[in-house]
This record gives sequence, C-alpha cells and structure tokens, in this order.
Amino acid sequence: MTIRILLAEDDDSMREYLSRALEKTGYSVTTVDRGTAALPLLENQRFDLLLTDIVMPEMDGIELAQRASVLAPDMRVMFITGFAAVALKNGQTPPDAKVLSKPFHLRDLVLEVDRMFQVGTAADL
Repeated sequence: MTIRILLAEDDDSMREYLSRALEKTGYSVTTVDRGTAALPLLENQRFDLLLTDIVMPEMDGIELAQRASVLAPDMRVMFITGFAAVALKNGQTPPDAKVLSKPFHLRDLVLEVDRMFQVGTAADL
C-alpha cells in the first residue's frame, strides 16, 4: 500500500523540492500552497501524513493540523519550519506530531517519514 502524503508549503521551490524527494522514494504526494487549500482535500480524500509548514498565509500549519485532526483523526502530522520553538508552544500541536527544523537535508526528511511508517527508503537519496 502506498503511503499518501498531503504537503502544505507556501514556498513554491521548497514545495517542489520536497515533493520530488518524497515521490522518488515511493510516497504518493499531493501538494497545496496554503492551509486553506488543504482542507477540502482532507474532507474528500484519505491521507496518511500531513506534512505542513507552520508559517503560511491565510491559515498557519498549527491551525491546519488542529482542523485536520478533526477531519482525519488517524492521520499523522509533521511540521517543517524555521520556527521550531513556535511549533511547540502552548500545546497547540497534536501530541504525537513531529517537528523538523529548517534547514534540513532531504535524507533527514525521508528518514523521519520512514520512521513514522516503519519503512526504509532514505537509502535511495
């Protein structure tokens, strides 16, 4: 079974870069450029992982994760951010969410995703 990832990242080049790396290692990736664009997808499709930037226009990644946890309670969440301290404040994030701080190597991202789903693809990078 292919693991499906919803990637919410407002930076075009970062979104493309991350999507390509994850697809190369066998994940199915759907991308959006803002949190508000992710909500309709979460209502109509099943995803295994929400991979979201925290700082985005219209709706930040924390609010997106909170809404996603209602729509898809079994979906895992990973934040990618240059503001890790912000992600961890006030217990606003889902309790088992992962936080990956920018900058990071693509291998680190894939390793974290692999760990979440107990698979081994990062060796391909």
